Amino acid sequence: MARIEGVNIPTEKVVGIALTYVHGIGRPTAVKILQEANVPWGKRVNALTEDELNRIRDTIKATCKVEGELRRDVAMTIKRLMDLGCYRGLRHRKGLPARGQRTRTNARTRKGPRKTIAGKKLATKK
Repeated sequence: MARIEGVNIPTEKVVGIALTYVHGIGRPTAVKILQEANVPWGKRVNALTEDELNRIRDTIKATCKVEGELRRDVAMTIKRLMDLGCYRGLRHRKGLPARGQRTRTNARTRKGPRKTIAGKKLATKK
């Protein structure tokens, strides 16, 4: 089992896809890492040699911010915005979308389940 940056990557997958299991590495970054480490993209993880794995690890450590360090950076950035009291920070503080999406009908992921306002009766016509 290959372990990169504290993450067990799947052994049966192509190494270019398996690298995306590490937080902070997407497809384009995986391609750049493999080119720099001189490892073919289509090779399976279980077919990698120990030398190739070490080259991939060294390349990731030298070029990318991944896993815990990246998560900490993102959390610190959000905390900084909230402390500043800027618009984006206020949106984060209220749990609303921060990037201009509409909230009248959508945004259920950020707002959570609907909170029904009780006791509001409609006036009936006679």
